[in-house]
Amino acid sequence: MDSSERSTEEPAADPGEGQPSRPRRRWAMDTRPLRRPAFRRLWASTIVTAVGSQLTAVAVPKQVYDLTGSSAWVGYASIAGLLPMVVFALWGGAIADAVDRRTLLLVTNAGIAVTSVLFWVQAFAGLDSVAVLMVLLAVQQAFFGLNAPARNASIARLVPEHELAAANALGSTVMQIGLVAGPLMAGALIPVIGLAELYLLDAVALCVAVWAVVRLPSLPPLTGAAKRRAGVREIAEGFRYIALHKVLLLSFLADVIAMVLGMPRALFPQLAAETYGSYGEGLALGLLFAAIPVGAVAGGLFSGTFSRARRHGWMVIGAVVAWGLAIAGFGLSASLWVAVAFLVVAGVADMVSMVFRGAILLSAATDEMRGRMQGVFTVVVAGGPRLADVLHGTAGSAFGPRTAVVGGGLLVVAAMLALAAAVPALRRYRI
Repeated sequence: MDSSERSTEEPAADPGEGQPSRPRRRWAMDTRPLRRPAFRRLWASTIVTAVGSQLTAVAVPKQVYDLTGSSAWVGYASIAGLLPMVVFALWGGAIADAVDRRTLLLVTNAGIAVTSVLFWVQAFAGLDSVAVLMVLLAVQQAFFGLNAPARNASIARLVPEHELAAANALGSTVMQIGLVAGPLMAGALIPVIGLAELYLLDAVALCVAVWAVVRLPSLPPLTGAAKRRAGVREIAEGFRYIALHKVLLLSFLADVIAMVLGMPRALFPQLAAETYGSYGEGLALGLLFAAIPVGAVAGGLFSGTFSRARRHGWMVIGAVVAWGLAIAGFGLSASLWVAVAFLVVAGVADMVSMVFRGAILLSAATDEMRGRMQGVFTVVVAGGPRLADVLHGTAGSAFGPRTAVVGGGLLVVAAMLALAAAVPALRRYRI
């Protein structure tokens, strides 16, 4: 990466660069990026957002269900949040390539925080309106869609290229911790403080995240870059850029293969009731949903074992194949504990895939295109599992849940190996 692509706050020299890590530490998470003050501030804001956002992610469906008594309305609320997130993630990627990314992060983080305050206001005032909840959720997800591309694209301006995988591991790990800790905190706090106060707690946490972003350096388009617009043409240019750069296209396709064909979460309730019901349906359901995030967190904590790898393409291929095999093993498991173990392994594989796909997007794309690449990445990450819910739900009804899970896992392996064999660009990619 050219030095001109760095922010005005240059990363501090790493005294350990170029020197081998101590053998006893090579398995541990690579924390070198945290030595860079600017990245450390961005990462700190991510910690707060990761946990706080999950409080609202639990509170909104809980409130919708309390008001309607209908799981269908909970599903409608999810769609109400998905559509604006997709639209604004694509647009936000174009904006992130045209403006100071720090400014965009400030505006969008503030918008998310204000929306959380409005969630608190409606709950405190007792409006009891599903329509209001869905509008607020749509607005919040629109801000998130604008925020995520700028946040992710900024990483390459804050750390050197050889630390991108480690930086992605740090960010992905705290996001996964948020997926585990946030719902647990929400479940514990709702009976104690109530929904309204939970929204307020999220708003306060997000204000802390805004403060961390304030302290970031300016991240404008690189010196000498022409002034750019952020419209439909620029979004289309992003898709053309992906089509012309095979390694970027393949990194997206790898995630689509893994998530659409191999994410079986829609079948967890049926499996918990029918296959693992003897263990207790509630216990089984909780373990199944928690296992993949727990595995991802474990993968992040031990990311020193892989984050220094240079052959990023092979790491993605291997991780997706391992994910597919683990999912197939889960589908074949009659024991709940064996099933959970396979899902934990799948979570580790998913973390490895996330780390290196993210690193490829940041290193293979030029800075003027990184925002748009991250916008597409956000859409793929959010949309893939939802498409999988439809696919696996349908297949599970037609062929039975375990057959659908095993078939999906094996399809992941076959599709990924076929893609890697047919197009060598991903196999050859390294830094």
